[in-house]
Amino acid sequence: MSDLSAEDAKLVTLARAARARTRAAEGAAVRDSDGRTYAACTVALDTVELTALQLAVAMALASGVKGLEAAAVVTESDSADVGVVRHFAGANIPVVLALGTGEVRDVVHT
Repeated sequence: MSDLSAEDAKLVTLARAARARTRAAEGAAVRDSDGRTYAACTVALDTVELTALQLAVAMALASGVKGLEAAAVVTESDSADVGVVRHFAGANIPVVLALGTGEVRDVVHT
């Protein structure tokens, strides 16, 4: 995670912890425009399925945030749906994609 800023590295750490704590497929974390962070994991129930990123953004929205600065998703999947960040926060929000080890695979911008 050496190429990331300290704040973005923290998002990866929080996303890894959320994923590990629940043994979920994905973990995610977002940072709002005030610097607060929200971490979540995948929810896969019979009646509801949310990606970790969708839930982290929903948690931020429920707290009344006005915008997002950055996000991170930890997954073994080859990709992550960042549409929820784009829809809520607009263009050019960095989303760090990392493996469970914390190794950064990519940083995409919405």
